Amino acid sequence: MKDEATGSWWQQVKGRAILGPLKGTQLERISHDEVTFATWKREHPETRVLRPDPALSKHYASENWEEEIAALPVVTPRSAREPLKDRDLVVGVEAGGSSRAYLLSELAGRGPVNDRLGIVPILVLPFEDGNSVRVFQREIDGQILEFFEGTGKESGRLVDAATGSTWNLTGLAVAGPLAGKRLARVEALVDYWFDWKTYHPDLDVYRAGR
Repeated sequence: MKDEATGSWWQQVKGRAILGPLKGTQLERISHDEVTFATWKREHPETRVLRPDPALSKHYASENWEEEIAALPVVTPRSAREPLKDRDLVVGVEAGGSSRAYLLSELAGRGPVNDRLGIVPILVLPFEDGNSVRVFQREIDGQILEFFEGTGKESGRLVDAATGSTWNLTGLAVAGPLAGKRLARVEALVDYWFDWKTYHPDLDVYRAGR
């Protein structure tokens, strides 16, 4: 990225200026959600949507931007031990001083993933649409919880094995002994593998059942 005020160049993933007058400056991270609009609208029914400005249309990316980008060559070097393809979409997570990539296509349809990064127990929560993902810390008041998909009347929600409490997809316990408790969110980034590995060269990739 390049800012108009100083002409400095910035890394997209890390938000750090790498060239120009502001070199070394770090942008502050703001939490964000990588979910479909259907999910967002359901949870925020009064939300407003930023509509494109026709007067600035020439500055916008084209509607088939992803296809155009996919046709460009990837110049990031590859090693023989890399487990994924360059343009595989991953959910990148950093916690506990460690990082791990989760293949988005592998998460689809498999339900919540109870994992641990460093000393942090985490919950990787893919949605049914196959595109929406959230990550939480799965520890409440010193107790590490294990989650599974609810069934029957609890369908579309989560249930923890320790207390039987029911949780919605925002990480809030809505019924049971832990009702009212909320899981802490963990920042996650949906990114191409070739980009994620540039900043996380340890190449740690989650594999189901391993």
